[in-house]
Amino acid sequence: MVSLLLLAGVVVAVFVGFNIGGSSTGVAFGPAVGSRLVRKTTAGILFVGFAFLGAWTVGRNVIATMSSNIVPAAQFTPLASVAVLFFTGASLLISNLYGVPASTSMTAVGAIVGLGLASGTLNEALMFTIVSAWIVAPLLSLTIGGVVGRYIYPYLDRYVAFTKFDLHLVQLDRSGTVPRPRFNSNASPRDIAGSLSVIVIACYMAFSAGASNAANAVAPLVGEGGSLTVDQGVLLAVFAFGVGSFTIARRTLETVGDDITELPILASLIVSVVGGTVITVLSYFGIPASLAVSTTSTIIGLGWGRASRAATLVELATPAPERPDVEVSTGALVTSRVEEAPASPTIGDIAREREPMDRPNEVPDVPDIGAEGPADLDERSLFDPRAAKRIVVLWVLTPSLSVAASYPVFEFLL
Repeated sequence: MVSLLLLAGVVVAVFVGFNIGGSSTGVAFGPAVGSRLVRKTTAGILFVGFAFLGAWTVGRNVIATMSSNIVPAAQFTPLASVAVLFFTGASLLISNLYGVPASTSMTAVGAIVGLGLASGTLNEALMFTIVSAWIVAPLLSLTIGGVVGRYIYPYLDRYVAFTKFDLHLVQLDRSGTVPRPRFNSNASPRDIAGSLSVIVIACYMAFSAGASNAANAVAPLVGEGGSLTVDQGVLLAVFAFGVGSFTIARRTLETVGDDITELPILASLIVSVVGGTVITVLSYFGIPASLAVSTTSTIIGLGWGRASRAATLVELATPAPERPDVEVSTGALVTSRVEEAPASPTIGDIAREREPMDRPNEVPDVPDIGAEGPADLDERSLFDPRAAKRIVVLWVLTPSLSVAASYPVFEFLL
C-alpha cells in the first residue's frame, strides 16, 4: 500500500513539474524563440540546464522549508503527500481556467498549512515570515516596475535595439569540411549584443523558475519520512520540467505573444530581471514565493509608470476631472493625443510574424514628464486598475481556498 501511494505521489509530482516546465519555458524563452535567436529545441535544453542549476543550488533551500519546516517532516505520510501534491496540481487548473497567473507556490504552501492546522503542528512563526514576504515581494516588484517605467524606460527604449531576424542568429557554415557555427551575416555588433542579452536574461529566468518551483513538485515526497532525498527530489523535479519543456512548451513558445500581446521585448526583459531577482533572493533564504506574482506585479508597475508620464506627480494627486489634458478610459490613464507606435518590436509582432516599424535614423529626445503623452504606448498596454484588482483578488483567494479545502481533508485523514 505504501509503495502504491509513493508511486502515486511520484506520478502526481511529475504531472505538476510537467505543467510547470511547459508554462515556464514559454515565459522565459518566448521572446528569444519568437525573434529567431534560438530554436525551440535549444530553448528547451537551455531551460532545463539552468532550471537544474537553480533547483540544485538555491532551490534546495525552498525544498527544505516546505518539506520539514512549515510542518514536521513526519506529518508527510504517503497519503498526505499525495493530497498536498493534488492541491498543487489543482492550482494549475484554476490558473488556466481563469487566465490569471495564480501562484503554484502559494497554493502548495496553503495545502501544507491545512495539514499543519489539522495536525496541530504548524510553525506559526515561520508562516508569519512567509506571508510577510508574500506581501512585500509583489509590492517591491510593483514599486521597482513603476519607478523604471516612469523615469528610466523611455531612455532605454530610445537606445536599446532588438532585431527580428529572417534566419536564426546562429547559422552553420557548411562551406568547409567540418560545419562551424557563425553569426547571421545580417547581424551588426549592436544586434548581437542585444540578442545575447535576451538569451542571457531568458537563462536567468529559467534559473529563477528552477529555484522557486522545484519544491512545488517534490517537497512533500522529500518530507515524507525520507522517501526521497533532496538530491533525488531535485532530479525528479528537473526531469518533469524537461518533459514539459520538450512537449507542451513548444506550443506555449508559439502562443506566448498572444498572451502578452503588446508587451515590448525591452519591457519583458525588465520584468524578467526584476521578478526573477526578487524570487531568487527569497529562494536563497528558503522562502517559497511565486515567480508569477512577482513578474505580474512588475508588469503592472511598469505599465502604470509608463502611463503616468502623461502627468506630473502633482497632477497625478489631483482628481481626474480637474485635469483637462488627461482623461480616464476603461480604467486606464490615457491622453487625448495621438500615440506613437512602439519603438521596439513587441512580442505580439513576433508571434504574428508582423514586421516591426523601422527605427528612425535620428534618436528622438525623451519628452519631459507631464509635457507630452506617454510615448510609445497605446491603450492596451497601460495600467488597468480593474484588471489588477481581479488578479490580486485571485492571488489571495487561491491559497485561501487551498487551506479551506485541505483542512477538512487532512482532519478526516489524520
